[in-house]
Amino acid sequence: MKIWNEIWDYVKMIIIVVVVVLVVNNVVLINAKIPSESMENTIMTGDRIFGFRMAYGLNFDFFGKHISYKTKDPERFDIIIFKFPDDESQLFIKRLIGLPGETVEIRDGKVYINGSDEPLDDSFVPEVPTGNYGPYKVPENSYFMLGDNREYSRDSRFWKNTFVSFDEIVGKAIVRYYPSIKLLNCRGFPIWQPGTAEASGVQPWRIS
Repeated sequence: MKIWNEIWDYVKMIIIVVVVVLVVNNVVLINAKIPSESMENTIMTGDRIFGFRMAYGLNFDFFGKHISYKTKDPERFDIIIFKFPDDESQLFIKRLIGLPGETVEIRDGKVYINGSDEPLDDSFVPEVPTGNYGPYKVPENSYFMLGDNREYSRDSRFWKNTFVSFDEIVGKAIVRYYPSIKLLNCRGFPIWQPGTAEASGVQPWRIS
């Protein structure tokens, strides 16, 4: 009888571990690998990052049912992981540029909001951007996204479904953990980069 009690204790421990891992992976964190250059030099091709799924509330699928509850609005310049509006089986990562209700226009590569004479800050863009796009009127509960590497980014300028809805947001990028540690979404704050970090053994999502 004692051995069965010990086996049951092990089984319970395994069940608890599995449940915790499932909750962390599906509700709390997302582990992702960057396959493209669209966010360079902020995030480089091959980098591995963690995103916080609960940054803006609850937004996940549970046994075929989508659960969405907003506790905080995404902010301009947040780096966001989301389901690609043209194909939700793919995950993308871009920087949030246009907020609900705003009009976004790109002139000579510079981004202007609501007809302003002053362009948005683009100090994170690695090359001088070019091109004219828009204007785009951002719908309610939706967002306009651009990659930092504007000349090599597939983003809201080119998608069939231009905007990302709140329900398509998976999480907010918070830290690059490989090949070195770098805090993300910390504009105006120093970046902590103590050296290299080992890659997680968890098979990550690939996002564009």
